[in-house]
Amino acid sequence: METATAKRYPEVWRRRTPRETALGWLWTAAVAFAAAWSVSALDIEWAFFADAHVQAFDLASRMWPPRWSYLPVIVRPLIETIHIATLGTAIAVVLSVPLAFLAARNTTANELTWAIGRALLVASRSVNTVIWGLLFVAIFGPGPVAGIVAVAARSVGFLAKLVAEAIEEADRGPIEAVEATGAGTAQVYLVAILPQVMPILIGTTVYRWDINVRESSVLGFVGAGGIGLYLYASINQFAWQQVLVVLVAILVIVMASEALSAYVRARIS
Repeated sequence: METATAKRYPEVWRRRTPRETALGWLWTAAVAFAAAWSVSALDIEWAFFADAHVQAFDLASRMWPPRWSYLPVIVRPLIETIHIATLGTAIAVVLSVPLAFLAARNTTANELTWAIGRALLVASRSVNTVIWGLLFVAIFGPGPVAGIVAVAARSVGFLAKLVAEAIEEADRGPIEAVEATGAGTAQVYLVAILPQVMPILIGTTVYRWDINVRESSVLGFVGAGGIGLYLYASINQFAWQQVLVVLVAILVIVMASEALSAYVRARIS
């Protein structure tokens, strides 16, 4: 057997066997076919690509120089955008903790409650923040309230899913020790489980807040408050110099939130 193997594979190092190589090429061909099929189904007008660089240069020339006198106008909506992200994240944290306990197998009551918890997680995460914004603008009317609730509705599933996974991986030792004292279910959750998942909750919250700052910047497109409303209005007015100022302001805010998020997560890790 060893002789036959030596003849089939001489003393030349091979990263993959012939079977693995064939399977790799097969997967590559399948992916290429799927990509080609998707592109053909989209009915793309390839003629627009011919002068795309010309159009991009023309748009950039219209944006320059930026109209910095417009900056004082957007300071207030920029701050409003941060408030929307912060309040929406805070509401999501409050709602995500009980939902996480409901969706974790080791803390939920039964299979039915677990299924309900998981369904709520999927419902929250499957709808984009802008779509939530459209729904809540119809309910609450245009303004930051709709944006706050939209951010919370999108974030609660994200936070609860990660916290639920942390709950399922919690160390059983502290839980059994607290249960041995005769503590009730709520006390076990608060004393034995929640402290274990608290670093995950804090780190995930900060990370989600960073994401929400970015997503809140476009909620104004659907009337849910924030800087997006001014960006949308400037685009509709073809005021490209104002558009550049708004984009630069959003970039600065996003970079600042990213830096703050990275700093906080590094301190708690």
